[in-house]
Amino acid sequence: MQHARPLPAYLVNRYYGWKATVYTENKGWYRRLAEDGQHPRSMVISCCDSRVHVTSIFGADQGEFFIHRNIANLVPQFNPDGQNHGTSAAVEYAVTTLKVAHLIVLGHSGCGGVEGCYNMCSGHAPELEESSSFVGRWMEILRPGYASLPDGDDATRKRALEKASVVISLENLMTFPFVKTAVEDDRLSLHGLWNDIGEGGLEAFDPQSDTFNPI
Repeated sequence: MQHARPLPAYLVNRYYGWKATVYTENKGWYRRLAEDGQHPRSMVISCCDSRVHVTSIFGADQGEFFIHRNIANLVPQFNPDGQNHGTSAAVEYAVTTLKVAHLIVLGHSGCGGVEGCYNMCSGHAPELEESSSFVGRWMEILRPGYASLPDGDDATRKRALEKASVVISLENLMTFPFVKTAVEDDRLSLHGLWNDIGEGGLEAFDPQSDTFNPI
């Protein structure tokens, strides 16, 4: 490929540092991971946002989580139309092949994708309404959440929409037959979380009260 260029020097130097320290000190573990394959107990669907660091939040080791990231941590409804579906493919692989025991949807504060959906639905982001906008079409998954937002100022409503992205994704997960069957057979549990980046807080969704409560 003519457009591919060498890796930036600072990343090369960081790699050398990692190889000389973290890898060298844990060489046996890395070789075991390579030889035995992956056996994660949990899948986490989180946002692409660079501030969301799933493994750090849970103190997880390499090989512990099967992680899928996309804009606004959304899961679409089951739609086997033969097209490209990255998130759906990741869910299928985690549940049917890796047979994870837990599937976690992790939302977060200050989500740019959620804000884009909020602006689009309120008529302030016409560029996202264009059929050519990948972000806009993806955020259509969250449009039902905007329609049910409570009254309040923009900041309050955006935070509510961030949490709605988690709930809608959990609901959409249950439209996947293999997810529904695994849940009903007690082989899989679904969990919804929301992370306050600035405060380091973590809230869990309680379906009984339909609220997010601090952990």
